[in-house]
This record gives sequence, C-alpha cells and structure tokens, in this order.
Amino acid sequence: MMYNNNNKNAIVLQEYLTWLQQEMRKRLATYFKIADADETATMEVGSHAPGDASPEMPLADFIRKNNLNGEEQLLLLLALAPHVNPVFFEETIQDYLISKGDFPLIGCVKGTQFRGMLATGETLLFLLAGEDLEARINAMALLSEKHFFAQRQVLWLEQPPEGEPAMSGKIVLSQEYIDLFLTGKHAKPRFGNDFPAESITTPLDWEDLVLSAQTMEQLQELKKWLRVKDKLAAKNKRLKPGYRALFYGPPGTGKTLSACLLGKPDPADAATQEGIDVFRIDLSQVVSKFIGETEKNLSRLFDRAEHKNWILFFDEADALFGKRTNIRDAHDKYANQEIAYLLQRIENYNGLVILASNFKNNIDPAFSRRFQAMIQFPMPTPPERLKLWKMILEDELLATPGMLEQVAAAHEISGASIINVAQYCFLKNIQPDGQMQPITKQDLEEGLIREFNKEGKIYK
Repeated sequence: MMYNNNNKNAIVLQEYLTWLQQEMRKRLATYFKIADADETATMEVGSHAPGDASPEMPLADFIRKNNLNGEEQLLLLLALAPHVNPVFFEETIQDYLISKGDFPLIGCVKGTQFRGMLATGETLLFLLAGEDLEARINAMALLSEKHFFAQRQVLWLEQPPEGEPAMSGKIVLSQEYIDLFLTGKHAKPRFGNDFPAESITTPLDWEDLVLSAQTMEQLQELKKWLRVKDKLAAKNKRLKPGYRALFYGPPGTGKTLSACLLGKPDPADAATQEGIDVFRIDLSQVVSKFIGETEKNLSRLFDRAEHKNWILFFDEADALFGKRTNIRDAHDKYANQEIAYLLQRIENYNGLVILASNFKNNIDPAFSRRFQAMIQFPMPTPPERLKLWKMILEDELLATPGMLEQVAAAHEISGASIINVAQYCFLKNIQPDGQMQPITKQDLEEGLIREFNKEGKIYK
C-alpha cells in the first residue's frame, strides 16, 4: 500500500497512542486506588475505535486485515509507542509515580542508547491484568511463539539476561513493521550476517530476454503462479503454499536475469504493479565450517523472509544443495543434516525459491522431487545468438553489413559472452569526444578470442 498523506497518518497514529495512554492510566488509577477510577475499565476497543475515520492508513489497515482484538492492539502499540514518541511512557506514568518511588510492576526499562523507556512483557501483563495472577498467565499467550505476532516476525519478546524472569525482556517490534506503520512501506533488510542476501534488480525487460520457446513458456508459468498463488491456496488446501524451481544451464544463459524479471512489476497487470523483491543468497555468508552454524544462518534467512512474498534466489546452488554422500566421518554426517534441514525449510517456505546450477545432476535427487519446475537454460541457437548480437550492436555501428550473421552462425557463445565482446568493441572504438568509430570484423574477432581464452576454449 502506498500513500502520501503524512498528516493523516500522523493523526491516526496519535489517536492510537492516546487510546493506549488512556488504557494505561485506567490501570494505574485502579492499582493506586485513586478516587473516581474506573474499576471496570475494559481493554476492548469501543465502537469508535482509533483509525475508523482513515482505515486506509498503514496501522489501521494492518489491524483490520489481521482482525486484531483489543489486547493484541494494545501489545502492538506498546511496541510501537517509543518509535513514535520517545517520552511516551514517562509522560503516561509520571503523575502516578512522583511520590511512590520505583514501580517494578509496570516493567518499563531504559534502552542501551535510547534514553527513554521501553515496554517489556511485564508492562503488557500489568496493563491487561494488574495483579490478577490467572489473567497474567492468560495474557502471556500473546507473547508465545505460537502467536501470530511471533510467527509472522511482527514483534517478539527479547531474551532477558540469564536468570532473570522471561517477562522482563523488552518487547521488540520488527524494523520492517515500524517503517510500514510510519511510512506505508516495508523496509528492505540490509545485507549482513543477520541477513546474508542482497536485493537484485535489472533495468532490462522481458523483451530483452532471448530464450527458447519452451524455456520462456515455463517462465510464464512461474509468473502466473506469483499472480494467483493466494487464489490457488484458497481453492485446495492440499496444494503446498510455496513454489520451488530449478534453473539449470551453462553460465551466462539468462538464469539470474530471469529471476530478476519475475520480480519486476508488470504494467499490464494491476496485481503486480508494485513488484516483488528478489534476494540473491550469498552462500559464502551462509555456509559455515562450524557444526550447526549453517542451519542457524538459514533459519534466520527463512524466518525473515516468511510471509514477505519475496523471491529467494540461490545462485551456484551446488555448494549448498549438492548430493548427499555416504557417511564416512562426522563431517559427512553433519553435511547430510544440513541438506535435510534445507529440504524441510524450503518445502515450508510460502514464497518462490529458485535454485540456479550449471548442471542439473549436481543437485541432490531429494530436492529434485520437490521442484514444481525444472527449467533448462540451454546455449542460444544461431537465430537466438543473432537476435542477441543485433540487440546490442546496431547496424549503423558496424563497418560492414552482414558481419553479425557470420559471427552468430559460426560461434556458439552465451548471451553474457556476447555482451562482453560487444563491450570490448565499444571500448576500443569510442573516442574521447564520445563519438564511435565503426566496429570492424577484426574488432569482433579480437573480442571473441579474449572471451574464448577466458573460458579455456580455442577460437576457430
């Protein structure tokens, strides 16, 4: 969802924070037995709930789509409040604590660098249940691993120092949802140890992709699945939630470009106009020689990606998805365990996972059975090579007509190699003033020789 009305969004956020503040003050007044306190204060949202006037605003829209009850809304707001108003908790409780000293029951703690107060699990329990032990135990379910918030990685309870009560941990709201509620957009995760993947895009379009008719038809099936996957899931519960595809073929034949294009918005389809993020997994950051670390890295990756509708692209996937071996030592045993863990996580992921490999036979057969699509990217045929040559080297750049037809017919190279040869020709013939000298047949041959030498082939 996109919007540009920051003023309206600020009003909605303030309405929710005002409601949270009122509920907290009701609980404080009841606890301290202040005169005229509302002893029967309810935690449910009333008929005139915050955000009713602007349901399209990010926070109100999220609450409505996920059907959050009053208690869940209060938990969400406890986590969000310091990110909107850094002195929210101080302003809310200061009137009740002036002459009463420290108040552990309310649970708020100071941050490490943040000088304001942050909500903890104790803050939530006090707000919802006060000193009622049974109600406090019931309220703990909101912070359990089985709850929607934890499963979707919306918010969670931070692990406190060893030996301290679990509910003393801070309530942490995902940065992606902080950005969503404040700006209307999920923030892309940053590449690093916690998220070993980088976002990849391309300026090219489907018209720039030259593939065989069969390969293109299979890619269109993937494209269609991305548009209708929610409808498919609603049609039959036996259908698995995600989609797994193997792209295999020689380097430079369009595997990475195809993955990027699958994520690009389609102007002709309103459902995909915002596009889908494509993340290429950095296997050097995932695979570890230490036992158990590879699984941990993968777990963080899939936990972060779950329910985000991202495309996960494992390039050079042989390193991680290779065939299992007979167990000869402890290393083989744990390598096989990594593959078994991968099978389970990939099968449960509800988005599109693409594995790319130069050779189909390098992938473990256990993965092959779980692929919905295995798409071959062969070396381009002579007509396809000619089309690629003409896309990048226009007729007016050439010294002699018919050069490209001869080169395309005589030399089998990939699309990436064609681009490399063309770049060599451009670089050799461009002048300091930006003008281009005509590209000769000798220029093309020199570029081809360089490319063949790189690949250890003999130019004929």
